[in-house]
Amino acid sequence: MGANLAAVDVGTNSFHLVVARTDDDGRFEVIAREKEMVRLGSGSGDMKRLDDAAMDRGIETLTRFAQIAAISDAPLRAVATSAVREAENHAEFLRRAREEAGVEIEVVSGIEEARLIHLGVLQAVPVYDERVLLCDIGGGSTELLVGERGEVLTARSFKLGAVRLTNRFFPGERLHPSAVSSCSSYVRSVIQPFVREVEHHGFTVAVGSSGTIQAMAQLAHVRGGDEPLRTYNRFPLTAKAIRSIVKDLVGAPSVRARSRLPGMDPRRADIILAGALILQGVVESFGVDELQVSDYALREGVLLDTVQRSGAGALHHLRDVSRRSVRHLVELCDDDPVHSAHVAELALQLFDGTAVLHGLDAGCRDYLEAGALLANVGLFISHSKHHLHSYYVIRNSEVLTGFTDNEIEIIALLARYHRKSAPKERHTEFAALAPEDQDVVRTLAGLLRVAIGLDRSHDQRVTSVRVARRGDTIVVQAETTAGTPVDLELYAANERVGLLQEVLDRRVVVEAREVHRTAG
Repeated sequence: MGANLAAVDVGTNSFHLVVARTDDDGRFEVIAREKEMVRLGSGSGDMKRLDDAAMDRGIETLTRFAQIAAISDAPLRAVATSAVREAENHAEFLRRAREEAGVEIEVVSGIEEARLIHLGVLQAVPVYDERVLLCDIGGGSTELLVGERGEVLTARSFKLGAVRLTNRFFPGERLHPSAVSSCSSYVRSVIQPFVREVEHHGFTVAVGSSGTIQAMAQLAHVRGGDEPLRTYNRFPLTAKAIRSIVKDLVGAPSVRARSRLPGMDPRRADIILAGALILQGVVESFGVDELQVSDYALREGVLLDTVQRSGAGALHHLRDVSRRSVRHLVELCDDDPVHSAHVAELALQLFDGTAVLHGLDAGCRDYLEAGALLANVGLFISHSKHHLHSYYVIRNSEVLTGFTDNEIEIIALLARYHRKSAPKERHTEFAALAPEDQDVVRTLAGLLRVAIGLDRSHDQRVTSVRVARRGDTIVVQAETTAGTPVDLELYAANERVGLLQEVLDRRVVVEAREVHRTAG
């Protein structure tokens, strides 16, 4: 049986809501759409803070969106992008959204944003079998991606947005003569490092999504006196048309003059020039002659991603795309991936064996798997304090996709606490977690520490573990082939049980259990 779902794109310029009915095959049918131009990222300071008025507008809009979703009995998933991602006071906005609007917001990285946009676009433009260059111009950032058959080959997020560059280059009512060339040069300089990467992969078709590109498509269409279309999905927006529109926009000396151009949405007149210059910079830098416009973008990608997640029965289960990205980071940074994989296997066996005591769900099991696989990626930097380096690598890697910002933080902290100090409130990153997430990190780190001890020799002599009870004591039975010495493993594991004993409130001992193998 299908179900209703709702997704919200908490954007820098606008908030978008889509409510859809899903079917058993993972497809969805849109039953309601709402858009509000909130201008969350407005103001000075290059989006370092969300001002009070912008937050008030945002909370009011989220409250209304939640009410609309409730009418359709649709669970709502909200994703925030650059304005929230970059603001120093974003925690206040997230708290207000949770407490006042009843909406929990996920803050996604720029690369994850690109992946979700790609998912959405593939539902609207039939380019699945082609190599696609995707461009999405938001209020605060521009996402560029090359993908094929649903896979992301490369992606980057740039701090180039219609609102951001308007604040920087076109803050007034009237156009300064030198601002256009300055903005154009800046756009090209920022995206230039990505040109070689795109040329390496190549592409056969270009697709554009976002309000800016939709607005450009409408301007292109009505320049000949045609009536606006109901939808601009798959509209062919040519580089020639983009150059002509930019010329018209530059020829209008003020925001008021731009608002009177045929096909112009007056609400977008103040930011359209910056957005148009970004788009022109993209098509010229990458040699795009024509791009197809997509009606779908981030919000539809969030819907599809939610369908894929819930299909396995747990909202935060480790999706295939996530597992592949974890293994990719392991390949890049871990010189002993066999050890890491074996530790992950032992840790999951410990998780399952103690499930009655810790009570964590399948999503937490996936965090443990990822954290165990990635615990040693910090060795890529240095052996000294490599647990701290692992946190940094995970937290700042652009390789990891398919995770929310909070999920990456939990996994990174799990790697950070796989050795040395246990989690403490004086540790800034740990203290910033919600109390329930702190409990998850402590429990999973306790399990991981024991699992790492059980492969102290890095040669998998402890083949598996079982968990038994002896009164109030938890007995971890380290299974090994008869005659294999595991003294070092038993010593290391027993030295590391302290945190696990605390979180389970039980004594934990690790013992050997010889298994006699018979030839099959």
